[in-house]
Amino acid sequence: MKTTLSLTPAAQVETECLVAIVLDRGEKDKTEAFVSASDKALQEAAADLISSGDVAGKIFETSWLHKPTWLKAKRLLLVGGGKVKNFSAAELRKVAGAAVRALKTRNLRSLAFVAPEQIGAEDAVKAIIEGAMVGDFDPDTYKSDRKDQAVQSLTVVASGDQAKLQQALDEARIIGESQNFTRQLVNEPSNRMTPSILAKRAQEMSKEVGLKCEVHGAEKIKELKMGAFWGVAQGSDEPPALIVMRYEPAGAPEKPVLGLVGKGITFDTGGISIKPADGMEKMKYDMAGGATMIGVMRAIALLKPKVKVIGIVCATENMPSGKAQKPGDIQTAMSGKTIEIINTDAEGRLVLADGLCYARQLGCTHLIDAATLTGAVVVALGYANAGVFANDDNMYQKFAKAISEAGEKMWRLPLGDEYLEAMRSSIADLQNTGGRWGGACTAAAFLKEFAEDTPWIHLDIAGTAWMEDNKPWIAKGPSGIAVRSLIEFTREFGS
Repeated sequence: MKTTLSLTPAAQVETECLVAIVLDRGEKDKTEAFVSASDKALQEAAADLISSGDVAGKIFETSWLHKPTWLKAKRLLLVGGGKVKNFSAAELRKVAGAAVRALKTRNLRSLAFVAPEQIGAEDAVKAIIEGAMVGDFDPDTYKSDRKDQAVQSLTVVASGDQAKLQQALDEARIIGESQNFTRQLVNEPSNRMTPSILAKRAQEMSKEVGLKCEVHGAEKIKELKMGAFWGVAQGSDEPPALIVMRYEPAGAPEKPVLGLVGKGITFDTGGISIKPADGMEKMKYDMAGGATMIGVMRAIALLKPKVKVIGIVCATENMPSGKAQKPGDIQTAMSGKTIEIINTDAEGRLVLADGLCYARQLGCTHLIDAATLTGAVVVALGYANAGVFANDDNMYQKFAKAISEAGEKMWRLPLGDEYLEAMRSSIADLQNTGGRWGGACTAAAFLKEFAEDTPWIHLDIAGTAWMEDNKPWIAKGPSGIAVRSLIEFTREFGS
């Protein structure tokens, strides 16, 4: 999608479709809709629709006006943004996505979006671009009769300092493209996204944006004594890949070094503890944590914060075979801790355990991991929020600020010694599952043992990495959750 900035009054913009937001400033049950724009001609063009009561400003409500009087645009699309008091950059992102998706159904390829006045101009430009790009993504890659409905160009109509607005637009485009890059990776079926292919995509991306990228295979994994990682990988005929991406900008201090560790299970059958057949096809998305980190590293390389970052993805399949690990087996992790395998379907924490240890060995002073780790987090938080765990309050507070800036929804869950007790083994140091209750918390407690004293955040994105249904602003399928928050955190981390 080509993105441009226009400082021209909205009424003078020539476009297939001009999009403006309608908000409701009425109190309680009273509706008082208005167009959020200072352009008088635009307000006049929408006046009859609004006065008729057909446009109330309800969130995602869409109304079309063809050949609008007062405007040079061929069409005017009014999109509801809800109540003024609830309207923020997060809602603007979604409204921008909803506008793009409304255009796609009509085969319109371009639009101009009027930045609303209730949000600062730079923040508005950023939210519109990010939301529009998210809305433009569709997962129907392999349909033989697929019709390309992609929106080709977006102009944001705003007022303010042109240089600052252009910078906001350029940065937002990088972030939106990186989120969609993550979604493209997650969307691929497992026969077209093996560990080797994921590694190749990471290498190609790294070459394009100037990152250093190394990919290690089984021999290196064994050499590093990553017994937990190899325990998962040994059951598959597909070779595993340890992907290491490095961002080392000139002038960055030696410390801190941020480590981003992603779970890259390109397909999860559950192993010997095999999953039910119902819904197993979705387990191609079990590498979403790894894809997230690859997308974040892409954005970091282009946004250029002054901080060193190392991205690590532990990629493998979890398969049942004569070579696969079995319940009751003992694996020795890279850290030297021994792990009793109770359930081979609790594999994500095993690859992350060695990934976190390796990140520390490479000099990372702060760690964040992301993984579609537990069904328990979905029981706890549903499909609305990702789960966040942290062993360092100061680091968490900075990350919470980044979540707010990014407009993503996450919720901090408890991390205490009582959860670790459930992970104690009678035969080894740890076991890889703690039973039915508090499963997201016991899994996080397990991982904490491998982060040790290093400030660390764990993101359990199992319920949010895949949209179960089409929404007005986003298609069913991969969401790219956490990409924006991690980018915001990294930029602040390096400031």
